[in-house]
Amino acid sequence: MGSSRFSLSVFGIPALLGLALLTGCSSSDADIQAKLPRTADAETLYNYGIDALHGGHYKLASSEFELLQQNFPYSGYTGSAELMEGYAYYLQGEYALSVQQLERYLQLHPTSPDAAYAYYLRGLCYYEQIGDVSRDQLGTLEAMDALQEVITRFPQTSYARDAQLKIDLCRDHLAGKEMFVGRYYQREKDYQAAYGRYQRVIQDFQTTNHVPEALERLVEVNLDLGLPDEARQAAAVLGYNAPDSRWYRLAYNKLKYNHQLTPQLPKPSRSEKKRERHDRKHHVMAPPPVQQGAPASPDSVIVQPVSTTQSAPVTSVEIPPAPTGNGKKSR
Repeated sequence: MGSSRFSLSVFGIPALLGLALLTGCSSSDADIQAKLPRTADAETLYNYGIDALHGGHYKLASSEFELLQQNFPYSGYTGSAELMEGYAYYLQGEYALSVQQLERYLQLHPTSPDAAYAYYLRGLCYYEQIGDVSRDQLGTLEAMDALQEVITRFPQTSYARDAQLKIDLCRDHLAGKEMFVGRYYQREKDYQAAYGRYQRVIQDFQTTNHVPEALERLVEVNLDLGLPDEARQAAAVLGYNAPDSRWYRLAYNKLKYNHQLTPQLPKPSRSEKKRERHDRKHHVMAPPPVQQGAPASPDSVIVQPVSTTQSAPVTSVEIPPAPTGNGKKSR
């Protein structure tokens, strides 16, 4: 590719600023298309598509980029049009079409400097389709795989950093799914099945916000299974890592109600209301989760850095918009 080809890097290249937030003009896509000349060269078609994106007419934009590819398959603008068509589909919420178009672009231009953005946008298409924790999470796994590919292929880019953030959110979402199923089993008094779900959260998703609740639920389940020692062990780990959390307060009171407290279990450091007032005043972050495989003894529990991921369900994160290309011809 020549130096005049536009790049999709977030830095140093003019972008469609605020493109995804535009509401569009009052004219319909059909009205606008009817006013366009019947014949146009590749550059004109490309600029029509860019103008449509600026105006929020994403369906019209994808049509213009598709028309360019059909009429001028060997034009210097064709590669850019292929990528921008995928972007236009993404803005329409047509994620399957966007993935199809982006994969076609990557197959035809595997070494393009814009490949990083194409992989990133492909990952976002999967990410935007993640379902509620009550639904099957195959889409979450697909999103994680697609986002991980961005990190693997382009580790030093801003796309990789944002992909990692979204993977963390996906992991939190998967942990939320395990908690959802675990609570169901617990309500149904299938304590062994519930135990397995909560244990998996602690072992496999230890950097998520669901770990304190999972430990408290293990206290409840172990008591229901007649395993007071295991219940106290779970409470000890929770108390060491999150002594001021509402989950440790619940676990402590549960053990107290069942006459299973021991001197080794400290009292909750402050009441829930005091904790909330303290947090609001001092902006205290959530307590850190326990380390995977950490022993139950509080003396040997290793505290990990505080996780900054958001809790499930996953919400959409604003992405850097694709650039316009400024009407420049790609070579």
